Amino acid sequence: MATELPYDLLPELAPLSWLIGSWEGQGRLGAGEEGTEIFYQRIDFAETGLPFLQYNAETWLAEADGTLIRPLTFETGYWAIDRDRHTSDVGPGMSPADVVPAYRSAEDVERLRKNETDFPITATITHPGSMSELYYGVVRGPQIFLDVDAVLQGTLSGKYHSANRILGLVNGQMFWRWDVVETEGEEPKPHASGILDKMPSVNDGRLPPGKPHLPGKHET
Repeated sequence: MATELPYDLLPELAPLSWLIGSWEGQGRLGAGEEGTEIFYQRIDFAETGLPFLQYNAETWLAEADGTLIRPLTFETGYWAIDRDRHTSDVGPGMSPADVVPAYRSAEDVERLRKNETDFPITATITHPGSMSELYYGVVRGPQIFLDVDAVLQGTLSGKYHSANRILGLVNGQMFWRWDVVETEGEEPKPHASGILDKMPSVNDGRLPPGKPHLPGKHET
């Protein structure tokens, strides 16, 4: 599947460009066996004008026909190429960045590769219930592999030691899987998986997050 890059996309976001836009579809909790709970999910990846993508995921428990039962959870965060800090990077806090981007051409971005196939990436994901995750991993063409490096948990958080996530583009659909280690020393267990369709967008996938389109009622 060819990916058309927005003309004003920062060059260093090109390896992540296939994520940009809105995705919706169904998944199952656990290992995905028949009988496990079904969910309906919308994921939005939006460019911001800064060298990262904004991530939002809204998930509802659902019937097999797509009827929404109740909210399940929400996630928000930021995904970016992992690299050394540059004067073009915003922060800490509201400290403004230099207007000149760190990487201005495809040749500049190529120097960030780990090897012939992989770019290093990082993602921060925040959950309801006082928990945030810091992931590191790689993007390999239309595939992403993430492993938790650190988890910040407050008193509302349940058992959650670490995790890994895999995302991939297959025939225009996003397939993803999330495995979790609840207690240190345990093996990762299937937590959830899903298959999402790319939603049409009049703004190159830069629409703000919103309610899902119910099955059979997608925009054309």
